[in-house]
Amino acid sequence: MTSDTPILRLSGITKSYGTVRALRGAEMTVNRNEVVALVGDNGAGKSTMIKVISGVIQPDAGRIEVDGQPVAFSSPLAPRRYGIETVYQDLALAPDLDPAANLYLGREVMRPGLLGMLGMLDKPRMRAGADEAFGRLSVGLQDTRSRVGTMSGGQRQGIAVARAVLWASRLVLMDEPTAALGVVQTGRVKALIESVREQGVSVILVSHNLPFVFEVADRIEVLRLGQRVAVFNRAEATAERVLGAMTGALGAATAPE
Repeated sequence: MTSDTPILRLSGITKSYGTVRALRGAEMTVNRNEVVALVGDNGAGKSTMIKVISGVIQPDAGRIEVDGQPVAFSSPLAPRRYGIETVYQDLALAPDLDPAANLYLGREVMRPGLLGMLGMLDKPRMRAGADEAFGRLSVGLQDTRSRVGTMSGGQRQGIAVARAVLWASRLVLMDEPTAALGVVQTGRVKALIESVREQGVSVILVSHNLPFVFEVADRIEVLRLGQRVAVFNRAEATAERVLGAMTGALGAATAPE
């Protein structure tokens, strides 16, 4: 592995649901310390691609590489072993728990019990870890002991991102992170993504919000009809070119090598 080896590469990924071909030899590349936006019209295959990367579904064919080595994501637990975490559109938070409990949900820290028996939850240690994660990402929470269900959409988004970054060493997938958020909250998500990159963790961003994509993404990869049809860096990306690739109006002129 060299410094320019992609941390994640997918090639020739196919996935069918009966007679519907969701992915047709799709490809994607993510390099170190970059934000890659995955865009495409409805039905382009974005959701299926994210589910393949997060281990929710397995492709019918194709190759997945982490740091240049082939891997198999046979379940949602498999990508986690490679430092890959996902922030789903519904955030997957437990509304009746506080932020710290959500960050450690399924990964609770336990106090050692007597005679080797299972101990109690180490809540102070988990709260300290959560506060450190929130501080690193500048997630502003007025009361970290309140139930997550009482918090704003932007605060819940920050908690979900902090949970992913706490456990991710390579990559965070973010599925429509600005959906249903206002201008101020969207700005906070932008700051969160920039903070994630500053921590040395790359980001895959799936979004229909193209102005937001143009602000935060280093590269934009375009899916159309289950295939990658174009790749743009930030300097060359315009709404006209990206929309043209999404709809097929630009033909094959922008297709990646």
